[in-house]
Amino acid sequence: MDPRRTLTEKLAEIDAQMTEMERPPTETGGISFGKRIGEGTSLAIDRMQQVAVHDQLQGVRADVVRALEKLDEDSYGRCDVCGREIPAGRLEALPWAVLCVDDAARR
Repeated sequence: MDPRRTLTEKLAEIDAQMTEMERPPTETGGISFGKRIGEGTSLAIDRMQQVAVHDQLQGVRADVVRALEKLDEDSYGRCDVCGREIPAGRLEALPWAVLCVDDAARR
């Protein structure tokens, strides 16, 4: 599959997910933390989980945008840190990979 198309589709998917997550909550139960888990506590926990997912999506989105830039720069498939070639298997699994495995592990 064409990397540009894959990356563009992924970017649209992430943007749609983030837009949905950024909408104000429709349920606003009384948020309280106590010994018993009430509706408000459950809503607060759900919201905290959504914030964590949103943060992860922002990171992936940044990599997708960078991978698209690398296509334009003709450096797609090369690690942003060390410049080595990113293995084809890694790019197949994560087309937005901008780091080799070693440098990604240090991230």
